[in-house]
Amino acid sequence: MRTLRLLHALPLLAAVALLPRPAAAQDHDDDGNWVARCERWNQGNDREQVCEERVARIAAPRLLSVDGRENGGVEVRAWDGGGVEIRQRIQAWAPSRGEAQQVARQVRVHTDGGTIYADGPRSERRSGYAVSYVILVPRRTDLRVETHNGPVAINGVTGRMQLSAVNGPLALKDLGGDVHARAQNGPLTVRLAGSRWSGQGLDAETTNGPVTLSVPSGYAATLTTGTVNGPMNVDFPVTVQGRFPRQFTTELSGGGAPIRVVTTNGPVVVRRR
Repeated sequence: MRTLRLLHALPLLAAVALLPRPAAAQDHDDDGNWVARCERWNQGNDREQVCEERVARIAAPRLLSVDGRENGGVEVRAWDGGGVEIRQRIQAWAPSRGEAQQVARQVRVHTDGGTIYADGPRSERRSGYAVSYVILVPRRTDLRVETHNGPVAINGVTGRMQLSAVNGPLALKDLGGDVHARAQNGPLTVRLAGSRWSGQGLDAETTNGPVTLSVPSGYAATLTTGTVNGPMNVDFPVTVQGRFPRQFTTELSGGGAPIRVVTTNGPVVVRRR
């Protein structure tokens, strides 16, 4: 048995640049005037952009499924407001403002049966649209969320979850339940809360991106973390069997539910709060 303390300097990884910039789930400022900020992002672009926010309410389904499709971000937050509130953030762009407004008018967000997705006119070389979401759900909600070229952020929810972000960041904060999360070509950020995981556990992985894991002091878990190609920084002592591997499992505060947070290509930082 070895108790090791890892402290390595880490290189910074640049975030994937996406154009046009998906505008939801990126500004954690209690929303504010999103439309005005979104339209300011268009300055200097050779296309005109219009931004629109719509709000819908539905009854809480057994399973909430969200497909961000191309360039759409998804942020899901727990709340105590009852039911589900869906803030639909629509960006449309075209050579002229009038044409962009026409594109936005054709965008429809579907919410039937607890399945959320958008459709609209076919994207052209200089015109198109993206829809991102901020969704408020009961604290106990089962989720299925996927995006392509957009972020996924889940905050304060407990339930069965299947989460996927392709070419975008994945952020998991204060969760519980049976959570499976995958990012491809994007950073993975996990913040644990309380003294132990509530539920079956967490299995979170990114293929090409850094991992940042925040663990409260005294947190009890069976932690698996590491990287195949990249440095590691664990800022508190951990105990492992034999030589220290690129990926390791250790018992924190006597052990508990399995928490797996790993990457294939990228650095890993594990911090104790």
